[in-house]
Amino acid sequence: MLAEWYVAGQFGANFADQLSDIHGTGNLSGFRAPDFDLQNSLLYGAKVGTFPGNGWFGLELDVFHSTPHIKNLDDVPGFHMRVTNVGVNLLARYPGVTFQPYAGIGAGVAIARIGDSATTQGSTDASSALNLLVGIRAFVTPYVAVFTEYKYSQSTFEFNHAFGPSSGFNGNYDAHILVTGLSYHF
Repeated sequence: MLAEWYVAGQFGANFADQLSDIHGTGNLSGFRAPDFDLQNSLLYGAKVGTFPGNGWFGLELDVFHSTPHIKNLDDVPGFHMRVTNVGVNLLARYPGVTFQPYAGIGAGVAIARIGDSATTQGSTDASSALNLLVGIRAFVTPYVAVFTEYKYSQSTFEFNHAFGPSSGFNGNYDAHILVTGLSYHF
């Protein structure tokens, strides 16, 4: 039996929690800071996947991008942050004809970039990410489906040059994400 392949586009919202457990790096090692509040943001992305033998289990490449900017901290101005997640997910689904509920777990790379501001210098970090997801797909034709999905993404970012060449910070990133999209199956 042949494999079922699909490509999909997705958009939605990133309800990022705080950037938490903030510690200084480099010359600021040993210093702690309060958690940084993150803004909710729009999210967009794409995915490609396969279910070998049209079965219950599949594999998916999932890429999505959002901008959960760091909010002001009292009188310290916030700054821009972009996050792109590239992950590979193992999926389990009910292979129904019209409705297909599914769940997955995956690992990937989260690439975060903070921008220049009055208090920071631009810095980029790529770190490992854990991805969890649950969703439902509904076929509107034999080849086209709409889907809605909840994702959870966790990573730890380290911006070693945020406060100069030898000073920065790290913190834990947790995001709750709701997306909807359209997929084409072949």
